[in-house]
Amino acid sequence: MQLEYFLIVAAALFCVGIYGLVTSRNVIRVLMSIELMLNAVNINLMAFSNYLDPQDIKGQVFSVFVITIAAAEAAVGLAIVLSIYRNRDTVDMEQFNLLKW
Repeated sequence: MQLEYFLIVAAALFCVGIYGLVTSRNVIRVLMSIELMLNAVNINLMAFSNYLDPQDIKGQVFSVFVITIAAAEAAVGLAIVLSIYRNRDTVDMEQFNLLKW
């Protein structure tokens, strides 16, 4: 397959993630949108790694790092959401006013 197909799929996935990030008020949906954006980055890394130098695995190594960071982000994000939900009984983004006076 050609590089353009992978880039189109990754761009579509990234656009869906941006749309979910901008329009959603639910924290869980925002975290899922961030994960979609990171997966689009992984597709780009893998596609360019395969296209530019098929013998080296530099893109795959970077993808593993991105997956590791995404897992840590999901764990920390869900822990924060769970603690806020226990205190506020909502996961609506507009109800999170913990830093206001």
